[in-house]
Amino acid sequence: MRKLLMILLWAMASAVVIALITLPINIETQLIAGMSVLVAMMILKLVRPTGIWRLIALAFGTAVVLRYVYWRTTDTLPPFNQLENFIPGFLLYLAELYSVLMLALSLFVVAQPLPPRPSRAKLNDRTPAVDVFIPTYNEEPELLANTIAAAKGMDYPADKLTVWLLDDGSTLQKRNAEKIGEANAAEQRHAELQKLAADLGANYLTRDRNEHAKAGNLNNGLAHSTGELVAVFDADHAPARDFLKETIGHFDEDPRLFLVQTPHFFLNPDPVERNLRTFEKMPSENEMFYGVIQRGLDKWNASFFCGSAAVLRREALLETDGFSGISITEDCETAVELHSRGWNSIYVDKPLIAGLQPATFASFIGQRSRWAQGMMQILRFRFPPMKRGLSIPQRLCYASSTLFWLFPFARTIFLIAPLFYLFFDLQIFTASGGEFLAYTLTYMIVNLMMQNYLYGEFRWPWISELYEYIQTVHLLPAVVSVILNPRKPTFKVTAKDESIATSRLSEIGMPFFFIFGVLLLGVAVTVYKVYAEPFKADVTLVVGGWNLINLIMAGCALGVVSERGERAASRRVKVSRRCDFKLDGEWLKATIEDVSVNGARVLVFGASADAFAKGSASAIRFKSFADGTEGVLPITVRNKEVTSDSIAVGCYFSPNEAAHHRLVADLLFANSNQWEEFQLSRRGNPGLLAGTLWFLRLAIFQTYRGLVYLGRAIRARGQDPRSGPVGKVAERVS
Repeated sequence: MRKLLMILLWAMASAVVIALITLPINIETQLIAGMSVLVAMMILKLVRPTGIWRLIALAFGTAVVLRYVYWRTTDTLPPFNQLENFIPGFLLYLAELYSVLMLALSLFVVAQPLPPRPSRAKLNDRTPAVDVFIPTYNEEPELLANTIAAAKGMDYPADKLTVWLLDDGSTLQKRNAEKIGEANAAEQRHAELQKLAADLGANYLTRDRNEHAKAGNLNNGLAHSTGELVAVFDADHAPARDFLKETIGHFDEDPRLFLVQTPHFFLNPDPVERNLRTFEKMPSENEMFYGVIQRGLDKWNASFFCGSAAVLRREALLETDGFSGISITEDCETAVELHSRGWNSIYVDKPLIAGLQPATFASFIGQRSRWAQGMMQILRFRFPPMKRGLSIPQRLCYASSTLFWLFPFARTIFLIAPLFYLFFDLQIFTASGGEFLAYTLTYMIVNLMMQNYLYGEFRWPWISELYEYIQTVHLLPAVVSVILNPRKPTFKVTAKDESIATSRLSEIGMPFFFIFGVLLLGVAVTVYKVYAEPFKADVTLVVGGWNLINLIMAGCALGVVSERGERAASRRVKVSRRCDFKLDGEWLKATIEDVSVNGARVLVFGASADAFAKGSASAIRFKSFADGTEGVLPITVRNKEVTSDSIAVGCYFSPNEAAHHRLVADLLFANSNQWEEFQLSRRGNPGLLAGTLWFLRLAIFQTYRGLVYLGRAIRARGQDPRSGPVGKVAERVS
């Protein structure tokens, strides 16, 4: 009886909503209704931003969105017999429907995400055997040494912890390659990594052939290990000391749990953050996914494996013959298969690893292309929305995660749609200026407000649009390629620990300048049409305003592809550790102020500046975070600076034995709290209005900076006719 009553209530509510959405009203009434909803949402955001009031505000916004969809469907499509108008008009309509669909799926996933789970670090009842897999392909030994040392330094019984270095860059296939240079390099790497693993107390493992990429490498590790649980870390993802303490206890609570996933925290900015200089000021792009979306997925038992920073149950993996390898995103594919077999997952929202992300724009696009193509493969071969065994919420969650990567199609249409009217006078959106104001503008503002409700301090206004735009230009052909030939893409390892010595234009950045030029021409055409055709000025101004928004976004992208020179690949992390600094055989009191993977800044007390010579060898001595034992780490002085009460010494680490790598890992990776504090320090919701003004100022400056980079690169090329493309010449531009 109660179930029947609920069905009747939902049916009545749906009928009321449909009646309101389809109610015929004039433009003035629609505008008043839209403005009223906006005011109500703003008041609720200020007074009652959480709980049931948050859902009420989102419901108000949803009503405006549905009203807009109904109006677009019934009143704005061009006549079918005018194909020159109807075809581009219908494509624009489909792009808008896609955006509404993704908004609906986002609302389902993150309208009320789970709060962060309480710590289990002090509640673990037992210590099952854990195998730690560190798959590697072409990463530098120094990078691997830090990750292995951090893994070995985790707070866990030594007899229950086995670290495996899974080397796919020195397989027998590579060591026997026909190309002598390639074979010699693989043989040298094989010997070097064997020694590195032995020195650090890890097991080294390679295989005969490079089959099924990362999934095959991990499965080879499964075949040679026996631990009940498997932890996976990418080569550049070093775990904190408490990683296992915070994760393994959950497996005792649920015998059907196959995955505990944790967020990916990065020490270095991505190309957008680095070139726009927002890394210390604004939440990273990945924080929206790991800070909100994964918690929303967790609510529906749909949090999925992200390839690293996770613990998995061997029993579950063996049920599916290991990690899935049909797609090039083996992580999400594996999760889809195990969820469909009744296994569960959870998400622990605490940064417990620190890694590196692509520093150059080209590497960034390469990484995102792999993600996009892999998700399209999953959609093609697994098709989660209809996969047997998944619950309805899980199907919706996986639909959201996979369909998201179709955004290049919608973004492309939104970019060129106003140009159809401005350049060719096509009527692809049949509405007056007043109707645009009453329906479209209201819908756009409500959409932005709903995003602000959903993601708030994790994603500032217009940043998602910028990230999608800069990816669209190069991801569109990649997505089209995998749709036409889903088995064509191959796994490509993302470059790690990159740096850009001098400022330059990205080698794949020129299309953005071309697009900017076309959109700028669209602004000129807008001005001309308003003057020449005043009787259509209302529509022209609306379309011109749309084109202007695209131009602002395109201008900001010019700054993204104008890559700033920067020697350091990673940012320094504040640590404030007491130490001793060795100077001319004497140990002086000092403090380690901050640290990176390559070096540190040390405040030395009781010494004169003249005593420090650039390039001189020295050492620092400090107690480890893990157990308080004292260790000595060799360093090389890089620079010095006199402060009010000390000498600030910038230094490089000079590790030459396993113990030194353990000390570096202890300094940088042992304490996970420092990463969480850094994330919290840059979070904050500027609000829609302030955030929009901030983005506008940012875009204006980045447009100027991008054009300056282009001008200098063109002049440099003109002075050297033998030079290559502009992007290459710009490498010399400082």
